[in-house]
Amino acid sequence: MSGRLPSAATLAVVAGALALALFPLAVGSFGIDLVAKTMVYAILALSLQLLVGLTGLVCFGQAALFGLAAYATVRLSPEAEGASLWWLLPASAAVSAAYALFMGALSLRTRGVYFIMVTLAFAQMAYYLVHDTPLGGGTDGIYLYVKPTLSVGGLTLADLDQPLHFYYLTLGCLAAVFALLAALTRSRFGRALAGVHANEQRMRAAGFSTYPYKLAAFVLSGAIAGVAGCLFAVKDGFVNPELLSWHLSGAVLIMVILGGLGHLRGAVVGAFAFTLLQELFQSQAVFGDFAKHWHLGLGATIIACVAGLPHGLIGLPGQLRRRLAGPAVARAAEEVS
Repeated sequence: MSGRLPSAATLAVVAGALALALFPLAVGSFGIDLVAKTMVYAILALSLQLLVGLTGLVCFGQAALFGLAAYATVRLSPEAEGASLWWLLPASAAVSAAYALFMGALSLRTRGVYFIMVTLAFAQMAYYLVHDTPLGGGTDGIYLYVKPTLSVGGLTLADLDQPLHFYYLTLGCLAAVFALLAALTRSRFGRALAGVHANEQRMRAAGFSTYPYKLAAFVLSGAIAGVAGCLFAVKDGFVNPELLSWHLSGAVLIMVILGGLGHLRGAVVGAFAFTLLQELFQSQAVFGDFAKHWHLGLGATIIACVAGLPHGLIGLPGQLRRRLAGPAVARAAEEVS
């Protein structure tokens, strides 16, 4: 009995993972650092995709969950020695999940634009907490003096001071988060979230209490954003209040829309596309003095992509196939007539 062949989407995910695993073999330190940073943003984008694309909740406070975990990573780490990543990563994610529970419990009682504004208000509260108090070091931020360790029984599994080791740790976390969300979307819980997205009123009429489902999704999204925040703090060894800025929340939302709403692959593709476009327009070697105005070029490109690709970048192959098939179908119809 022959098994079912894997879908094109599955093959694309496997090919992308393999390409990322082999990428460090072909580039230098700059490329490794850039892609590692992009994978951290991809994890953050996946956390928002769970809310926006799968549940239909447009949240503008994702940067707060990301930044709080980054600050927790630094504050929980001893100054004289490296903390164990085995407990530091879950602890940082738990801090973000706890704030997500607090934020979601109140903001989910509102809808539409009011929900967006309430999540933005909670994000600004967190921003000013680290900006205006000694807890976050003010505008100067705080440093992670010794990076955490990843070892078992005295055997070091990864030296996080080494960019290559951190790269593969981040790749592993990205793969784990992607697999978790892929399994979740196929579960009863994921189907309930899809029902909430499609028609919440109908779900309620069918006997579902939608509030606990949305709150659980919100908390899980916060925990995943916390994983990204912890990795970011470990990578740079420094955090400042800009990590909690609404600008970052907007950038992550653009990543999700650019890649494709409702698809996990879209969050990852959008994160890579946004980061690479940003690097391209900031390059003086390519744009010369215009690189000083890179926001203009980036914004115009994103507007063009969103206008021309209503299903995001992952919808581009299907859109091209339909356009190429259009003339052929028309010719076939003429021949039949």
